[in-house]
Order: sequence, then structure tokens, then C-alpha cells
Amino acid sequence: MIKGKSNQPNDETTGREAGQADIAAAMSGGTVDERWAAVRAAANVPAGLDILRHALTTETVSRVREAIFTALARIGTPASAAVVAAYVGSDDPEMRTGALDALRAMPEATARHLPDLLRDSDPDVRLLACELVRNQPTEAANELLSSLLADEMQANVCAAAVEVLAEIGDHAILPVLQGCAARFPDDPFLAFAIGLASDRIGSQASCRG
Repeated sequence: MIKGKSNQPNDETTGREAGQADIAAAMSGGTVDERWAAVRAAANVPAGLDILRHALTTETVSRVREAIFTALARIGTPASAAVVAAYVGSDDPEMRTGALDALRAMPEATARHLPDLLRDSDPDVRLLACELVRNQPTEAANELLSSLLADEMQANVCAAAVEVLAEIGDHAILPVLQGCAARFPDDPFLAFAIGLASDRIGSQASCRG
């Protein structure tokens, strides 16, 4: 006689669920060392992302916070990057630094969120996102920063983008740089930065030619 599948969970499923429950319990009521260990384990269980997302809203100890960001970077998916990206604009410098470090550690997962970060209403977020673009493939980075510079009205954000482009910019970005300079005719620092970046990009293009 052929037996149907049992509706009872198998030992592996039960064990995994129990493990996740233990991790969640340690995160909510454990000592600092227990929470730190739970965070490291959370990256390896199916519900780990939700556990880490919640933990990041309540954790106050620097060591554990750092472990949470590291675990999210280890998961390395667009979903984990989305959790981290929400803290780029944090008023807490430690959280902001942790978020940026984690996003740098997972550039492929971060890529999906860069357009939104570069359009954020907070100019500080847009400025910090320019630095994250540095870790993207050259062509994608140029497209992202070209789109930003086309209409960015904060000179310091433009300067952050220009700094990155001075290192990774290609010849196609030169008209965009000139358009940006024309939008800020009274900003000598930005004009200097754009001139320097344009010279470097032009020189690199000549060498490749």
C-alpha cells in the first residue's frame, strides 16, 4: 500500500524551527555575548533576515550592531541590502558607518538600491551614495552619476560625484561635467574639481586611444 505524505513536520524541519526560535529568543533577551553569537548564527537560518531586521531596530551595543551589519552583508541579497540601505540616512554616526561598510561589502546586492539612494530627498544620503557607486562596474557607475549630475542642485553632492568620476569616469561623461559646472558658475571649488576630473578623464581617453 502506498502511504501518503505525513502532515507531521520532519525532524530536520522541527530542529530548524527550534534553532530559529532559540536565536530569536537570545536576540531579544540574552546577554551581550549571547546576542552577538545569535547574530552570527542568524545569517545561516531561513528566518535570519527577519530576525536581523528586528534586532537592528532595538540593539544598542556597538559590538552587536557591527555583527548585525556583518551578518546582513553575509546574506548578501537585495533584500538584506534593503534593510541596510534604510540606515544610510541615520542620525546615529555609528549606524550610518555600519550601513555604508555593509553595503560596500555586497556591491551586487547594493546595485539595485543605488538609483533610489541617489534620488533620496536627503542630500546627505545622495552624497554618501556617490561613494557607494565607486564599487560598481565602470559603465554602470558612469550611468548612475551621469543621471545624478544632470539635475542635482546641491553643490556638495555634485562634488562627491565628481570626485568619484575623477577616478572611474569615461569620455562620455565630459559633457555632463561641463553642464554641471555651468549650473554652479559661482562655486570655485566645484569648478576646480570638475576641471581636474575632466583633465584626468581626457588624459586617460587619449592614452587608451
